Amino acid sequence: MQQVGDRVSEEQDVTVGVDTHKGIHVAAVLDQAARVLGNRSLPTTMRGYAQLATWAESFGRVVKVGVEGTGSYGAGCCGS
Repeated sequence: MQQVGDRVSEEQDVTVGVDTHKGIHVAAVLDQAARVLGNRSLPTTMRGYAQLATWAESFGRVVKVGVEGTGSYGAGCCGS
C-alpha cells in the first residue's frame, strides 16, 4: 500500500460507513484492518452524495458500504 498524503493508492480495498441525519450525513472510511482512514460530514443533497462518493474513492477501491436508516434519512444517499 502506498501512502499519498493522507490518501492511499487505489490498490487498497476500503469500507465506507454512513451515519445518516436529516441535514448531513457523517461518513467514515476504513481499511480492511478496520483502521479509520478518514471521516467527513457532507450535506444531504445530490451534490453532497456525489462528494461522498468521490471522497470515499480517493482512499482506494470501495468494496463495501454500510448506510444507517436506508428507509428514512439514508434513502437519498442509497439512491444516488
